[in-house]
Amino acid sequence: MFSGVLSLLVSMKMILRVSALFVFCLFVMPLCGFNCSRTDVVTLTPWLAPVVWEGTFNPDLLDSIYQQQDISVAATVFAVGKYIMFLKNFLETAEEYFFVGFKVHIYVFTDRPDEVPQVKMAPGRQLTVLPVPSSNRWQEISARRMELIQKLIEERLQGHGKYIFCLDVDSKFHGRWGTESLGGLVAVIHPAFFFFFKRSNFPYERRPQSRAYVAEEEGDFYYCGGAFGGSLEEVLLLAKTCRSNFEADAKEGIEAAWQEESHLNRYMWINKPSKVLSPEYLWQDFKSRNSEIHIIRFSGVVKNYAEIRPNA
Repeated sequence: MFSGVLSLLVSMKMILRVSALFVFCLFVMPLCGFNCSRTDVVTLTPWLAPVVWEGTFNPDLLDSIYQQQDISVAATVFAVGKYIMFLKNFLETAEEYFFVGFKVHIYVFTDRPDEVPQVKMAPGRQLTVLPVPSSNRWQEISARRMELIQKLIEERLQGHGKYIFCLDVDSKFHGRWGTESLGGLVAVIHPAFFFFFKRSNFPYERRPQSRAYVAEEEGDFYYCGGAFGGSLEEVLLLAKTCRSNFEADAKEGIEAAWQEESHLNRYMWINKPSKVLSPEYLWQDFKSRNSEIHIIRFSGVVKNYAEIRPNA
């Protein structure tokens, strides 16, 4: 008797969940400019955050909504050491595809400010160069990003913008990256760990001693450290937490497997992103395109790490 009632309750719970998902996909998402029409990919997370792919959003509707709000978008990029060679291509392609028609302010962190290229920017778009010290270890450059992003938001951006994206400089834009990507906390699925990969194969930090630790049975997607963003408030919380955890690990002689990317993945396992961007938003140029990828919007260019990383 009891087992029969329990089975009925479980069945009813499943029916209610499926019904809620149906209503959400059919009525709620279209009002926000999104849809679940793609059946070849995941378009909705278990916590009901959209996963953005080509064909799952209405760009004209979304642009019209955000144009009325008169939003501004900041972007950070780190061009330290020989990585300065990628900056011109990044900036020029950003002018073509990154939030075109909106106010954009790009902040370039570099130890070579005199080598920052001159790129013509459209009205309402600007660039600020912020000097930073050099480093003999690329891991330190990577790890310090969270600290610098935190300080940028606290000291310059609060009250002067609404959204921020943190992007890798050794990348370039190929297609639209716009209002479909906006959200409170925005993550990008890593292209190397989406197709045909089990969660147990994700390169999370697996040592319990680290504050970036994700257990074998935990995790959702594996997210890129080279592209993330969201509202200033949410990204500030992420940056402060990741910085604090990284520094606490360092005091104990621990460096997470993938530096700030490991800490970011831990943070986003606990604090679920409100928007997840598909691998279209940070592909890898050396990879052949999967059939599910209808467009590449942003990609990491092919490079020789031994030539550009100081301790590769």
